[in-house]
Amino acid sequence: MLTLLLITMMSLSWVTPQEPPTNLKVMTYNIWNGFDWGKDTVRKENWIRWIQDKNPDVLALQELCGYNEVKLKADAAKWGHPYVKILKTEGYPVGITSRQPITLKERVVEELWHGMLHCQAYGIDFFVVHLSPADSDFRLKEANAITKKVKDCKSEKYIILGDFNAHSPFDEELLEHNQHLKNQYLQGKSDQYSNLRLGEFDYSVVSAFLALPAIDVTNRFIDVTGRYTFPSPALIGSYRKTMNNVIQTRERIDYVLTSPVISKSCTNVTIYNKGEAETFSDHYPVMAEFDFSTK
Repeated sequence: MLTLLLITMMSLSWVTPQEPPTNLKVMTYNIWNGFDWGKDTVRKENWIRWIQDKNPDVLALQELCGYNEVKLKADAAKWGHPYVKILKTEGYPVGITSRQPITLKERVVEELWHGMLHCQAYGIDFFVVHLSPADSDFRLKEANAITKKVKDCKSEKYIILGDFNAHSPFDEELLEHNQHLKNQYLQGKSDQYSNLRLGEFDYSVVSAFLALPAIDVTNRFIDVTGRYTFPSPALIGSYRKTMNNVIQTRERIDYVLTSPVISKSCTNVTIYNKGEAETFSDHYPVMAEFDFSTK
């Protein structure tokens, strides 16, 4: 018996940790009020089937309204992810699901509009964000706080992803000619909040992340005219009147930003802004694919 125990212990000591996969698919998706706080079961089930088909390895989610970790785990199991973490259970939570184990690093709620979730999976630090939808000044404060967290983690392998509610300087050539979108932001301005900065589109928030440095991997694979992630036709009848209004106010506010090391392994980025994804949420999902075999 003692001999058998020693052999077993020696065998276990030779087991190496699971290696990260050669290929990794990472998706971010704002699911619009958690499918009406779980009441829109048809939209939710169709979306789950769609996620199963796209088969991401890591899925970052925003607006998990009405969810807790148990509910998220039940849904994630349907797309093959046994591991989940959620930021909070009230308001507009962010969360993450994964095919491999997730290590929680930090939940940050204080001084952020919706909060930030920092987790590690596949040897990568993931920062899931959902910045203020209402004010450029508040978003910039959030960006400065989150980028400090990224620097403090001292990792060479990080991905910051989610709904930034902010514009990229890489999209300026398209945005500056979109008076319909600017007018919509001007109409939404209040005495307290403004999504514009001095009446103009604000690029400072995304620029703060790019200065980390973080790489906007989408730009390499998608032309500026096809990068829009919001709004979808699902908003027609509520926040948009017609399909023409949807088209006129298209913008990119959802991102996958990676460390320079991770960016070298990015092989493709897809924004699913056509077809069936038009019916699931007011946002479109972004998926980045990586090949680490030669890096």
